[in-house]
Amino acid sequence: MQSSLRSLRRLKVPLICRLAEDFNLYRDERNTHLVRTYGYYLTIPDTSVRKFFFEFIESMLIAVRAVWSNKMRAVLTTLGIIIGIVSVTGMATVVNGIEQGFENDISSLGTDVIYIEKWPWTRGPGFKWWEYINRPNITEDVAEVLNEHSRSIQAATAVVSTARSLKSQTESISSTRVMGVQSNYGDVQVVDLEDGYFLSPFDDQGARNVAVIGASIADELFPFGNPIGKEMKIGGNKFRVIAVMTRQGQGSEGSSSEDWAVQIPFNTFKKYYGTRYRDVSVRAKVLNGLAMADAKDEMRGVVRIARRLTVDQEDNFEINEQATLRASIEPIKNAIFGIGIGLTALALLVGGIGVMNIMFVTVKERTREIGVRKAVGARRITILMQFLVEAIVICMVGGLIGVGLAFPLSMLIAAVLPASLGMGTVVMAFSICVGIGTVFGLAPAWTAAKAPPIEALRYE
Repeated sequence: MQSSLRSLRRLKVPLICRLAEDFNLYRDERNTHLVRTYGYYLTIPDTSVRKFFFEFIESMLIAVRAVWSNKMRAVLTTLGIIIGIVSVTGMATVVNGIEQGFENDISSLGTDVIYIEKWPWTRGPGFKWWEYINRPNITEDVAEVLNEHSRSIQAATAVVSTARSLKSQTESISSTRVMGVQSNYGDVQVVDLEDGYFLSPFDDQGARNVAVIGASIADELFPFGNPIGKEMKIGGNKFRVIAVMTRQGQGSEGSSSEDWAVQIPFNTFKKYYGTRYRDVSVRAKVLNGLAMADAKDEMRGVVRIARRLTVDQEDNFEINEQATLRASIEPIKNAIFGIGIGLTALALLVGGIGVMNIMFVTVKERTREIGVRKAVGARRITILMQFLVEAIVICMVGGLIGVGLAFPLSMLIAAVLPASLGMGTVVMAFSICVGIGTVFGLAPAWTAAKAPPIEALRYE
């Protein structure tokens, strides 16, 4: 033992080591203390925090023993905490899932892409639809004008879409989105191909019957073998598959819309379905380093000239961008979060009151023990810490059970939304448990701390 102590004295940092099986307290010439905790010894500097550390460890051990001796009571007490923790973790998972799904949905829009369209993307209360329905439709000519005259964009392309049925030799899809795109579509939007090649200028100018299909469509129509080069029917017209898009994954409404989309040449779309009465979307990619506001102002002037608007006339088109959708989803997300916080706070309030109630009962049951401890010199802060730590431990038990139940719940949510129970949510749950234990355990702990020792000793 002495040789072990001498080796400890040579160390300049606190150390944990197995030394012996007794509970003696040692002091050496470096003015440190060595205390045994379940067969292990901690060297603790002899400072003002030493006494606090000892009292905290003692309070923790007493709390664990008290909770362990009344396991069922502790679990029943924490039912409110369990419900609250499951609620807060579930709510956080849902909000994160909605946000992640929304990000997946709009990621294909591009942060540096501006959309010239007939309708605005956001239509809140009081939306005056009659002012927009009479606007002249956007045509592909706007994309040509922007490519020729705008100095703030890399490229502009026209996109039009409709819904049609798809059919292969063995499988069919009742309805899916069919997009007519120009050959420079890849210069504006990100095009990731798993196999094949994208639409060429020759395909567009010649209005060829070729198609690029999404990954989910490829799985549905061609479950066996490579779909490249095979034929399919789009609304009764034969097309040859020339490429398959890379799978985009899950969005807020299930699989990404890109996975269920078919892209055909713009002129082919025009030949079969027409564009005269359809809303064409013109998309323009802004030059790197150029502010979106400056690009929008310059493009607005070019489009106004192309649509022959005078100075006193209002715009008969809309300029949309990704930031518009982000701003529109923020109030919805905050509303869901606020409702979830309200319901969670109610459950945690009930759980906290339950913890406070059982702690008052515990203080009453152990009044004589409090008197004995005070009689042998225990300070008020020591008694206060003992029961406060016990309240926190009870809440932590509820937190452990709640987080354990939250994991399967997050798996169910993940089946609908791209969500997962992150470590930050778990840390938040346990932080709430500590807060609840501290707030609702303080009154019983203070009652125990200020109990007169003589009266406590007399209590039967």
